[in-house]
Amino acid sequence: MVTKSVTLAPSDIRRSLAAIRSVRRERIIDLVRAGRSPGSLAREFEPSAQWIRNWVRQGDRDASRRADGLRTAERTELARLRRKNATLREERDILRRAAAWFARETNSIPISGTR
Repeated sequence: MVTKSVTLAPSDIRRSLAAIRSVRRERIIDLVRAGRSPGSLAREFEPSAQWIRNWVRQGDRDASRRADGLRTAERTELARLRRKNATLREERDILRRAAAWFARETNSIPISGTR
């Protein structure tokens, strides 16, 4: 029997680890909902009791059991929009500086302080 070595790209490894963490998180949340305390699960598994409570709270928001915060999809969308907004502001500032520079170079406006 010949075994074949498989080499994964770093992005594939990151995706696989994220999937494993997600499944583990869901299992811990299910154990809390089944009656186990976050403290006992924290002693048994790695994350702290507060992390586990946060996961349960966020899971409740995602399942529409709570309305005191953003769902995961909304949080992701908000982060994406904030990044895009920052990029657009940066591009606007670059264009503003370029327009001012070209206006000075073509003598369309006087350099500030001279008249």
